[in-house]
Amino acid sequence: MRRSITRLISVISITLLPFSSAGAQDEYVIRRLDGPVQLDGISNEPAWQAIEPLPLVMQQPTYGVPPSERTEIRIGYDEEFLYLAGNMYDDPSGVQGPSLKRDELNNFNDYFGIILDSFNDNENALCFFTTPAGVRVDFTIFNDAQAPTPDAMPINDSWDTFWDVAVITNDEGWFAEIRIPISSLRFDDVDGRVVMGLIAWRWIARKAELSIFPAFEAAYGPLSGFKPSMARKVVFEEMYSRKPLYITPYLLGGSGFTNELNDAETEYEHTGMNPREAGLDIKYGLTNNLTLDLTLNTDFAQVEADDQQVNLTRFSLFFPEKRRFFQERSSAFDVSLGGPNRIFYSRRIGLHEGKQIPILSGARLVGRIGKWDVGAINMQTDRSEELPSENFGVLRLRRQLFNPNSYLGGIVTSRTGRDGSYNITYGVDGIFRIYGDDYFLLNWAQTFEDGGINTFSSLDPSRFRIAWEKRNMDGFAYDASFSYSGPDYDPGIGFQTRDDYFSIRNSIGYGWVPGEDSPLFRHGVSLNSMAFMRNADGKVESAEVGPVWGGSTRNSAIFNIFLKTYFEDLIEPFELSDDIEIPIGSYSFHGVEAFYQTPAGRLYSLMTNLTAGGFYDGSRVSITLVPNMSMSPQVGLSGFYQLSRIDFPDRDQRFTSHIGRLRLLLTLSTTFSTLAFVQYSSASDLFIGNIRLRYNPREGNDLYLVYNEGINLDRFREVPSLPYNSDRTLMLKYAYTFVF
Repeated sequence: MRRSITRLISVISITLLPFSSAGAQDEYVIRRLDGPVQLDGISNEPAWQAIEPLPLVMQQPTYGVPPSERTEIRIGYDEEFLYLAGNMYDDPSGVQGPSLKRDELNNFNDYFGIILDSFNDNENALCFFTTPAGVRVDFTIFNDAQAPTPDAMPINDSWDTFWDVAVITNDEGWFAEIRIPISSLRFDDVDGRVVMGLIAWRWIARKAELSIFPAFEAAYGPLSGFKPSMARKVVFEEMYSRKPLYITPYLLGGSGFTNELNDAETEYEHTGMNPREAGLDIKYGLTNNLTLDLTLNTDFAQVEADDQQVNLTRFSLFFPEKRRFFQERSSAFDVSLGGPNRIFYSRRIGLHEGKQIPILSGARLVGRIGKWDVGAINMQTDRSEELPSENFGVLRLRRQLFNPNSYLGGIVTSRTGRDGSYNITYGVDGIFRIYGDDYFLLNWAQTFEDGGINTFSSLDPSRFRIAWEKRNMDGFAYDASFSYSGPDYDPGIGFQTRDDYFSIRNSIGYGWVPGEDSPLFRHGVSLNSMAFMRNADGKVESAEVGPVWGGSTRNSAIFNIFLKTYFEDLIEPFELSDDIEIPIGSYSFHGVEAFYQTPAGRLYSLMTNLTAGGFYDGSRVSITLVPNMSMSPQVGLSGFYQLSRIDFPDRDQRFTSHIGRLRLLLTLSTTFSTLAFVQYSSASDLFIGNIRLRYNPREGNDLYLVYNEGINLDRFREVPSLPYNSDRTLMLKYAYTFVF
């Protein structure tokens, strides 16, 4: 199965048969409310009492037993709203809701809510949760909660929509009601009959206990409880979608300055800024499941600054998209090529080398037409000093084939400049569930651009990947992939870490669930390997191999230990800093990496990571600490510190870097918050401050006050000497959404 592409294709041809997902059972009919309910947190109305609670079972720490605390979750709907009621009986002294921050997703809050696969596609879902403090937490799940890389989460917590919640706490526990406008959902209805996937759950933080409906085991890793493919199919009768019109104008004003090096590189020029801007966003439901977004003079002043990173590789760093315009069903545009590599990367629009480029206008269409998932984007940017005015276009189509967990799709992207430059990329991707939890993945892409040879029959502007993976972590687990990237492959609005290579990745392992008497909830061992070869000479460019042991404890602590052997072949020097360069040559070295996260549910948590061992012709030690503390419902504090020290004794060179981040969150209420975010990087001797005040009395009504400042700590490390301030801005932005 692993040794031959032909064998893989033949297996597909004979085994791609229709079947139900592992979580699918007989359809569960959701009752329509037969009377009014008041959103007050108490579900004591006759309409609620006529609805039976969902049959929850514990998923962790002990699967299949009743919840340790009495829990009643009910779901109902009327013409305008989907309602969810939760009665979380408990000792009030043990109830934990220490945060008031919108979208605060962590393990030390108690939670109650639902995961809704509104399109019933077994891959994507909308999530609505609340806490004992009445915080609204909404986000989306994509790729069936399957992480593309160990450090990448298939969760988009920047997504927000319109909904309400009411919570009360008394001597019996805490009680909540959630009200979601049907207009905030997108779904297929056939004469008023709607089928969705539903997961409902309650999290008790102090016990690290998850109770869930429907019943399924945590066999897919830490995000097992979020998998849309395991959701119960539920039916809503006489539910019809709404098509509201949202119009959101904004006003922005402020002042600031930048100091940038002139073209002659002789001095820094001080440029003042006094922006006075206005813009408009429009959202309209063209059909029951197709949404159009329009934007004019788009602004992202309220977006939090990117995390500073130290790059110890010779490849590009990947940063997540945080801008709200690109969030709704963003997974519809995702064509992953393995790891962070993808055909479409929205941060290539309106951003260039860390600087914003004005977006003049744009349109975004996303949803479903018949059996096809559809996504389209067209954006126009203004010209900048480095780039001409450009137009960006994306068209994405995807549909289910063979069975509920298999898909075939295509994408086309275009990037054209007023100067005549262009880049066209097309791609085809498929995910095929073969049997059980075994999946076959296929990608093909080609790029064409001005000045290129642009030959369809050539592999030079092409990239492809085939992969086989088992997603269940119980018992034997395995995956294998082969990738190729030609020397001329260059996705104009995509992301690519390496160029001109082919690679092989393999992993085989075994996982155990020890049982109630063990302190371990789940653990497993595996042997992982990967190798990247240059197309030009077929020689290995990079490789690593080694075993890993990891898992989680019954109180939800997480641990991993890696042992690795590395090989790197440099055909050109690798510059680690201005003073240190790794020479051309072949290098073999060994290392160890360990990760530990303290048990869930505590008001203080700590994630730690240690990497040590060889590094080319030297040695490396890197320590990362990520503390998180909830000091009170109004005050939260989190930090990040990373120390990296690299020594090259034979060359009497060493490199030491420090990165520090500190976030202080002050939340006077669930509608008013202040976030102070400061960062320090010794590699760039830069201090960055970002302070955001937000008043959000309801969804769509936002007032932001944003302050940014960059300070050069070592002004005399370069010639000409750096200015004290690299930049400073103070912005006030107000946006109000009119709903029609």
